[in-house]
Amino acid sequence: MFIVCPHCATSYAIDLATLGMAGRSVRCSRCKEVWLARPEDAVEAPAPIPEMAEAGAASAPRDAADEWEALAREEPDEQPEVESPSIAAGWPEDAVADETDEAQPDAEAPPQGRLARLAGLAKLVRRPALPHFPGKKVFGLPALTAAMASLTVALMVWRADVVKLMPQTASFYKWVGLEVNLRGAAFKDVKLATETVDGKPVLVIEGTIVSITKKAVDLPRLRFSVRDAQGTEIYAWNTLLEQPVLKPGERIAFKSRLASPPPEGRNIDIRFFNRRDLAAGSA
Repeated sequence: MFIVCPHCATSYAIDLATLGMAGRSVRCSRCKEVWLARPEDAVEAPAPIPEMAEAGAASAPRDAADEWEALAREEPDEQPEVESPSIAAGWPEDAVADETDEAQPDAEAPPQGRLARLAGLAKLVRRPALPHFPGKKVFGLPALTAAMASLTVALMVWRADVVKLMPQTASFYKWVGLEVNLRGAAFKDVKLATETVDGKPVLVIEGTIVSITKKAVDLPRLRFSVRDAQGTEIYAWNTLLEQPVLKPGERIAFKSRLASPPPEGRNIDIRFFNRRDLAAGSA
């Protein structure tokens, strides 16, 4: 007797005793499907099979019968597997190779789902290039040099205003050898001469005071100092000017005498009387 697979119509020779009264679940070795084979479903003649597997199925009916007898001796809980010739037995080798190439493992397949979308976005999104500003640099070396030169000239020309705003800069100007005149008046054409009066030497100091500002300047007393070779002040006196105010662009002459000057004196300093002299008690 033969049983026929209801899925692929492959027939197998079998002893009905192996099926029992209620039937038995078997699996087709060709299509791998499982069905319930019952004694009443068995047929005397085998069902026709596809042309490609016809030669292979006809060549092994005896082997299938022997296998079913062996399965009958096994435990009834196990599902027997009916062997069948390969479905690709009659196919050309090229067709089998093509099918093998198409059925690659999942691990080699391209990424799917979210990974595929992320990979696509990574290809589309590109970093923006840094902006390029054509033309010359804003702060080149020539521009920086010109700016430093302008600043230096401004510090020299308006040094009096700078010292008024920041008195601590006066020491800097003195260190570089630049005089800072906050008074607005300067001494010009200072001359020293010696006279003899009543048989005694008399030192005569004369010169001119010139206005160097655009506004009127109050003139304080003049301070004269005699210094020795070491620069130490050894004698000093004050002189009042005949004109107390110096107008812009104006100049006035001054003259002072010192009888019997100290013999060790080497230099004469002339300046305007200031607060330090007042604090020191000079008259």
